[in-house]
Amino acid sequence: MTGTPPELALELQQLAPDIVIPIYGIYQDRIDWSNWYRDNELVGRVRQALESGNYRGIGELHMISGFISDWKHPNISGLFELAAVFDVPVLVHTEFSKADYLIGFCSAHPKTRFLWAHAGSVLPPDEVARALRDCENLSVELSARDPWRHVGRPIIDETGVLKADWRDLVITYPNRFMIGSDPVWPVEQLNSWDEPDTGWQQISRFLGFHREWLKQLPTEVAQKVLYNNAIDYFKWQH
Repeated sequence: MTGTPPELALELQQLAPDIVIPIYGIYQDRIDWSNWYRDNELVGRVRQALESGNYRGIGELHMISGFISDWKHPNISGLFELAAVFDVPVLVHTEFSKADYLIGFCSAHPKTRFLWAHAGSVLPPDEVARALRDCENLSVELSARDPWRHVGRPIIDETGVLKADWRDLVITYPNRFMIGSDPVWPVEQLNSWDEPDTGWQQISRFLGFHREWLKQLPTEVAQKVLYNNAIDYFKWQH
């Protein structure tokens, strides 16, 4: 769970300590995807947050084509290095036509664990497969990969059947996929940073979608994707 400002995630954890794992959100107030990395106090602020022991990850980092292209920027690479030092994952959001950009920084930071938001948002399964093959430090979450949001690349067909290439991919990498929810709704419209996302009203719908397609996988694989992988990944004991 991440929030803006980041302390909101801690408030939610206090309400549900058995199920909420707080991730340090890098945005202080409104989201500005074009220049968040220019904040020269960012790395120091994240270090303090991780030193507190209250947070189990960093993100979501929006690294979107047309806005941010140089992952070698010291404030971005500095976050990657911090994650390796504290052994916490970085949740990254990329939107590119191929997986090359992601593979670039995953390969350059092999000691950092990366969690790829939305499986690359719009990328087809063969590109997701290439990223998983080339980056052993990469895991994937599938939020917003439903028929209502990233409508151009859903993982099911029009009858609700999990597409064969996605099914093969999850079975090939059963330890590296996780489900997600993402309360942004609709996907092309963001609520103001100081308002609750309307997607919270749709959470049961999103999670119901995941439960249905997971039934089409072998039971052991489905249980890993549903919750066991996340427990292991965040080193969470409840």
